[in-house]
Amino acid sequence: MSDRAYPDEPAEAFEAPPITFEDRDGREIELRAYDGSDAETEALVEMYEAFDPADRAQGIPPGKEGRIREWLSHILADDCLNVIAWNGDDVAGHATLVPDGDAYELAIFVLQAYQRAGIGSQLMHALLGHGREEGVEKVWLTVERWNRPAVNLYQQTGFETTDAESFELEMAIRLN
Repeated sequence: MSDRAYPDEPAEAFEAPPITFEDRDGREIELRAYDGSDAETEALVEMYEAFDPADRAQGIPPGKEGRIREWLSHILADDCLNVIAWNGDDVAGHATLVPDGDAYELAIFVLQAYQRAGIGSQLMHALLGHGREEGVEKVWLTVERWNRPAVNLYQQTGFETTDAESFELEMAIRLN
């Protein structure tokens, strides 16, 4: 049991996938829960291989194919929850909830060509909706404090800062 603090009240309800929407650039994006197929795994590997090194934070996602596959083997495991943003057959983004004691840690990644188009917020909301449906109660994340776009996105979603004592902020949300 961690000593991490969580808000007392649950956040707003979030819609669970599948969800289809048009992003700010006019692309039709479909959000779907990861289905465990080899095809979806390979599509994720391709997205992470194309990921801009400048967008890596806290060492993730890894940069080399072998390390990407090893990392994905952990976060695509049965006890994790994953939602993928699709633009046709291409992965635009991926978000995951990884179990951590009595809570889940959230990580979200949007490929550079799809950033600033509203996909990140939709993807995170869909992941939280999926998590709520699966009985997830508490979610936390860390974000580098200088990453204002991400911090703002998390705050707008309902995350509250629970620890600001280092160069990273720890933020948390209660779903149920």
